[in-house]
Amino acid sequence: MTTAQLTHHEIDVRDVEYIRHGRQPLLARVYQPKGTGPFPLVIDLHGGAWCNKDRTSDEGTDAPLAKSGVVVASLDFRMPPLAGYPASLQDVNYAIRWFKLHADEFKVDPARVAILGVSSGGHQAMLTALRPRDGIYNSIPLAGSRHDATVQCAIMCWPVIDPLGRYEYAKKLLTTKDATLRKQAENWVACHDKYWPGTNEMEQANPARMVARGETVELPPVVYIQGTADVAHPAPLRDKFIKDYRARGGRVELHLFKGVGEAFITTDPNSPQAHAAVAKIIDFVHRELD
Repeated sequence: MTTAQLTHHEIDVRDVEYIRHGRQPLLARVYQPKGTGPFPLVIDLHGGAWCNKDRTSDEGTDAPLAKSGVVVASLDFRMPPLAGYPASLQDVNYAIRWFKLHADEFKVDPARVAILGVSSGGHQAMLTALRPRDGIYNSIPLAGSRHDATVQCAIMCWPVIDPLGRYEYAKKLLTTKDATLRKQAENWVACHDKYWPGTNEMEQANPARMVARGETVELPPVVYIQGTADVAHPAPLRDKFIKDYRARGGRVELHLFKGVGEAFITTDPNSPQAHAAVAKIIDFVHRELD
């Protein structure tokens, strides 16, 4: 079935509170196809170097995906200065369990769930997919739930797949003569320092290095989306992750889009490359979850 044939559902969009920390509610923006369902569910984690953006950031991906017949829940989660690692991972793990528990309300099938992550959200999404039952990440109890945070597949949009490797790369760029790139690197380093307690955590809570170390992890199918002009997410880190993931028996589809940099769907969702990338995501989700 083509993307044009799939993208035919009318959708409703609303915000729901999925958890509250003290007086601080955390919301999910839910893109809900009209119909009886049950539909597959995609949990979306926005980017922003772990410190910026919110649940509205990925509308250019989330809305067309929902129109193809998928419920998409784009999450807010705790970020600095409110909280750093591992708080966001705990919120994400809880959210997956919460939506599975409320499957009837959202007309979703709790056995057909994917996770989508953009940039730093990609790090958090892949880590969640690898370790859905991790004792640190699933530490927030959810009364009445028999579900864990297991997902059936993962969508990576230019993820920070190796946080320590990206940190080391960014620090080297602090002395570059390219003023624009140097300013970007300064922001990346500052956000790493706000979110992460230290480099030990960057090395341990690290999807690429977990896979390379041979740790016990889940290996769901992955689609990996990136622009060829992306300077924020080094290609060697991506390629090593893909090689190691495949060597462990995991399946990764890599789709590269010429001439565009990081966040190309987010910044220009109407570009030809963005349309092509979203079509790849829609195709992947329906192949894996229908």
